Amino acid sequence: MALEALKEIARKIMGSTAIDKKFVEEMVKDIQRALIRADVNVRQVKEISEAIKKRALSEEVPEYFDAREQILRIVYEELLKGVGEGLEIPLKKAKIMLVGLQGSGKTTTAVKLAKYFKDRGLKSAVVAGDTWRPAAYEQLKQLAEANSIAFYGEKGKSAIEVVKKALENSKEDVIIIDTAGRHALEKELIDEMIQIAKLANPDYKFLVLDAAIGQLASKQAKAFHEAIGINGIIITKFDGTAKGGGALSAAREIGIPIAFIGAGEKVEDFEKFDPASFISRLLGMGDLRSLIEKVEKIAEEEEIDAEAFLKGNFTLKDIYKQIEAMNKLGPIRKVLDMIPIFGLGVDDQTAEMTQEKMKRFKVIMDSMTEEELLNPKIIDSSRIRRIAIGSGTSQQEVRELLKYYETVKSFMKKMKKKKLPIKGLKLGI
Repeated sequence: MALEALKEIARKIMGSTAIDKKFVEEMVKDIQRALIRADVNVRQVKEISEAIKKRALSEEVPEYFDAREQILRIVYEELLKGVGEGLEIPLKKAKIMLVGLQGSGKTTTAVKLAKYFKDRGLKSAVVAGDTWRPAAYEQLKQLAEANSIAFYGEKGKSAIEVVKKALENSKEDVIIIDTAGRHALEKELIDEMIQIAKLANPDYKFLVLDAAIGQLASKQAKAFHEAIGINGIIITKFDGTAKGGGALSAAREIGIPIAFIGAGEKVEDFEKFDPASFISRLLGMGDLRSLIEKVEKIAEEEEIDAEAFLKGNFTLKDIYKQIEAMNKLGPIRKVLDMIPIFGLGVDDQTAEMTQEKMKRFKVIMDSMTEEELLNPKIIDSSRIRRIAIGSGTSQQEVRELLKYYETVKSFMKKMKKKKLPIKGLKLGI
């Protein structure tokens, strides 16, 4: 991701031995290049970079900071201004209408959004209002059923008829209406959107934007806003391949807040947009709050002792449960990037731990005794040999599991201390 270059800039700042005018000027150029490559609006790039340079060269360093921390703080604050505010959405009954061009990810987003509310105690439903794309009905129905979300739709009916019937029959708290998309914002599409909006009178009209759309994002956002008056933006496919800056710029330019960000294909790869957490992660400063919330939620579902997990006080038996829940937490690199002390430099061997490796670890633990699971320190070379034979794995893999166990313990203990790379700042927490 082009925006990932910001993390390297943060590393340079924290690793610098001298913060002078030359360093600041070079750093500002690096930031400009990173933002432009990410498709951030050129005017906004200029505003952000000029503000950073002016403050970096003129502001006094507070006594509880050093020069590097002061520079990083300024970069953080100016980037935060650049993305604007998020959208606060109360957890209560609501009707939500999704709009956007074809291929933006509306249908998948409808289910992700429904699950977001479902996970927070509200009954949610999706409505198949896209009657133009043949596969939209089946796609939405299958995703909804797979995630135990109510589905409303009917083949052969117009979008207006489908939405009207759904609103009459639904008893759920949150109703999410998927709508048709086109390759361009045509009059026919606008007319249908206006009719659905009048019929449903939604509390929120969200524009779904593909993160890879680039500079076209602003034009699209303005067109949809003029047509039906959107009040929030959802950015989809904001993963390792997307630039994303165009969509962020569009939201800022038309003054519409970003509500959610989708980062991957899984339904769980979806989160409420928190500007402070977002910028913190871009700079490698982590997002400890989001990680803790995620761990606590999964712990409740899987009956894991979250407090022990966060303190680093657990056994291999606990690790077994945690591995079962790991798919819900997501890729390890993503998890570690949310921890401030690791965001600026994660061990590749740990970060690239695959789900397949986790499955192998479970097989290995199935060959351990209860005593070994509760007290891994007793596992010596003879026990390692026995466990490897019993599990059909190698002794090296058994040792890898033990190393992983110690690494996780160490990580969680450090996380518990909540030490940030900048003293006095609570970035994203």
